[in-house]
Amino acid sequence: MPIVDAQIHLWTSDTAPPHHWRAPYLIDDALREMDAAGIDRAVNCPAVWDPGSNDYAVEAARLHPGRFATLGWFPLDDQAGPAKVDEWLGKPGMLGLRFIIATPEAWAKFAGGELDWLFEAAHEREIALGLMAPPAGFEQLGALAAQYPKARLLIDHLSVSPFAKLPDAVDHFDAMIALAKHSNVAVKATGVPSMSNEAYPFADTHAPLKRVFDAFGPKRFFWGTDYTRMHCSWRECLTMFSQHLSWLPDADKEWVLGRGISEWIGWDS
Repeated sequence: MPIVDAQIHLWTSDTAPPHHWRAPYLIDDALREMDAAGIDRAVNCPAVWDPGSNDYAVEAARLHPGRFATLGWFPLDDQAGPAKVDEWLGKPGMLGLRFIIATPEAWAKFAGGELDWLFEAAHEREIALGLMAPPAGFEQLGALAAQYPKARLLIDHLSVSPFAKLPDAVDHFDAMIALAKHSNVAVKATGVPSMSNEAYPFADTHAPLKRVFDAFGPKRFFWGTDYTRMHCSWRECLTMFSQHLSWLPDADKEWVLGRGISEWIGWDS
């Protein structure tokens, strides 16, 4: 059963946001620690704080196509459009796109419908489109999912802020779970330990995770880490899911721990 981390960041600059405790995080660093933790592959979401991260992602996928694939990004500015999507998808290892809809400018464009072209482009190309967007956008996201059913939408980190702690961290779960009715919406259960108030195996997160799993099912609920902001080991992030979720059937672990994300983004084995 291949183990696939649904989200990591690789970058070469010596800067990072405060909640990412490592800088830089290089290809060799990731390979060494993946091997130690038993991680076969990882989906690289190029660091938005490093303008060179997309080029570095291409290098990682070119050198190690069996270990890294990419959901890339580009500035959502006046130069963005369907042609930019095709340009990005032409790069080695680029299997989809991912954007953070967090700045006031990006949120205004999303809320105003100025980014609908991006969902249409994902629909027409049948690719994965990852989003870190606030729960206030869920209703609109659901409408876009219905309008563009071939776009493979991914909600980052269960839409939990890296700074949020339980119980407040999951206040939006009802609204997120409502999106499960759209078969083209999946969730990445990434970065989960950060919302816990407990030590490994982060037992206070297990019941909230079950609610999401029950709604989306094993084929749309993907394990991962966002490792460079975790304050536990990569192995612990994995075994929390593989050994300590008593409600997760063994038959579903193949999907949750790797097969699901691989099929969602079209990463052939």
